Amino acid sequence: MVHALDIHPLAVKRVGEMASRQGLTNVKTIRSDCDTGLPDGSVDVVLLYDIFHMLNDPHLILAELHRILKPDGTLSFSDPHMQEGTIVSGVTDGQLFHLSDKGERTFSFRKQ
Repeated sequence: MVHALDIHPLAVKRVGEMASRQGLTNVKTIRSDCDTGLPDGSVDVVLLYDIFHMLNDPHLILAELHRILKPDGTLSFSDPHMQEGTIVSGVTDGQLFHLSDKGERTFSFRKQ
C-alpha cells in the first residue's frame, strides 16, 4: 500500500485521479497537515521530499513519521533548498532519528 499525504485538497485529488487513470489500486490519499491516521509502526518507508524547508513545525511532523514507521523503517529525505548540515541537524536534533546513509541527493534516517 502507498499512502500519499498532502495538505492541499487539489494535490490529494490529483494524485487520486492519476492513480485511478493508471489502474493503481494500492494508492490511498490522505489530506492532512500532519496526522496521518495510520497505525503505530505500520510503514516501511517514508519519502519526505522537497517540503521540510516550508514546514512550520518540523518536529511535529518528525514525531508523526517516527510514530508510524516500523522499528526498522526508513525515512528517506531530500530537500534541495537546504544545506547538508541543516538537513542532518534538522532531522536528528529531536533524537528521534539518526543518519544511516547519504546519497548524492537523498539522506536516509533510521529510528533511534
